[in-house]
Amino acid sequence: MTTQPPLDRSRLLELVELVGALASGSAALFPTDTLPALACRPLQAHQLWTLKRRPADRPLILMGADPEELLAALAVPIRADWRAMALRHWPGALTLVLPAQGPVAQALHPGGRSLGLRVPSCPAALALLQLTGPLATTSANVSGEPACLTAEESARAFPAVPLLGPLPWPAAAGQGSTVLAWGEDGGWQVLRPGAVMPGSEA
Repeated sequence: MTTQPPLDRSRLLELVELVGALASGSAALFPTDTLPALACRPLQAHQLWTLKRRPADRPLILMGADPEELLAALAVPIRADWRAMALRHWPGALTLVLPAQGPVAQALHPGGRSLGLRVPSCPAALALLQLTGPLATTSANVSGEPACLTAEESARAFPAVPLLGPLPWPAAAGQGSTVLAWGEDGGWQVLRPGAVMPGSEA
């Protein structure tokens, strides 16, 4: 068995330090309730595709601590159905893909007309997001490789990206969020089953 090198502790940043790094344009790694996240400010989202070696047609998710702030980022009139679903399941492992326009939607989903939103149920993530505002996010693994589950795995996958300290991170569920989209017919469609499955209201 190959021994993995220890995590470089100089890459661990306390909350306020990591907020500053993100504000200056850096990407960051932090825990969530589902899987660790690779994140940056929305208008710097292009770097996440490069870091992750992710196909350009795969959109990113906007993650935040405030449901109303996330919904406002859609830059379209908000339906009562969307707000009700968000308030019922956030914070939690449900991503809502909703109609969107404007600069944030184009940064995270170039050429698209929708945006995925989520409020995670993880105190460490929420503390960060309350200070940064919404961030562009994706799971912390190189595209096509298994999902990272720990800070150490995330750090090995992205050796130049700072991480939220302290360690250990809260344990991740190890399963991605459920992805629920609002369809053109005016109803919900499950795009990806995951950790939470809404009931008949979906």
